[in-house]
Amino acid sequence: MDYLLKTEPSEYSFADLERDATTIWDGVSNPVALKHLCAMKPGDRVVIYETGDHKSALGTAHVVSVDTSDRKSPKVKIQADQLLRRPVTLAEVKANKLFRESPLVRQGRLSVVPLTPEQYQFLTGT
Repeated sequence: MDYLLKTEPSEYSFADLERDATTIWDGVSNPVALKHLCAMKPGDRVVIYETGDHKSALGTAHVVSVDTSDRKSPKVKIQADQLLRRPVTLAEVKANKLFRESPLVRQGRLSVVPLTPEQYQFLTGT
């Protein structure tokens, strides 16, 4: 499965993830986002999207491990993979018909969003 994780760059940016190599993705409180986080499995691909001034997908990572012993506060360990060849802006996403029904566009405040393989390919250029 593929996912998009949103982050505020002033709190934790893709550059921070690259520096740290891995991190525990936690602190999610929205029930729908928690459900998506709990559904993650090791090996799942992830796109890191920075909100704030950037509003763009910047890099990729993958899920290393998932601890759902506390379903209200799952801890997903992710590992940085690579910076995208170019950032993909929210405007580009909104203009693409692949995302017409996506929670990324329809539920703008959702911090964990499942992606179809086609959406992942569009965002990563792979």
